[in-house]
Amino acid sequence: MIFGAHAILYSKAPQEVRELLRNVLGSNSIDAGGGWLIFALPPAEIAIHPTDGASGLQLYLMCEDIEATITELRAKGIKFTQAVRDESWGRVSAIALPGGGELGLYQPRHPTTFARPSAASRAVGTKKKVASKT
Repeated sequence: MIFGAHAILYSKAPQEVRELLRNVLGSNSIDAGGGWLIFALPPAEIAIHPTDGASGLQLYLMCEDIEATITELRAKGIKFTQAVRDESWGRVSAIALPGGGELGLYQPRHPTTFARPSAASRAVGTKKKVASKT
């Protein structure tokens, strides 16, 4: 039976993207062998959208307050590739990745398939540690 999902980001600057995930976004990681890091993601869900164009896949990180999240990430040196725009399903922007490309960021307007962390748990820093090797 399926037990999870694995996303891959291809980058011309993989070490810098790994540092962004670890040091800026605070993602936990595990060494899969030989220093090859695999990062934990927050809970995920998948939606199927119709298209008249090419089929594809997009990856978005979700947040409770997009303006506050952008302010926090900009203070850590993160650049964004687009201004916040309103969509029927949420408020959207994108993080510029080292080496090119982007990682979507959005504040959903729809219910999610998982419980969102409470403001209290975020404030106290109750993030569970998976493993971290550099």
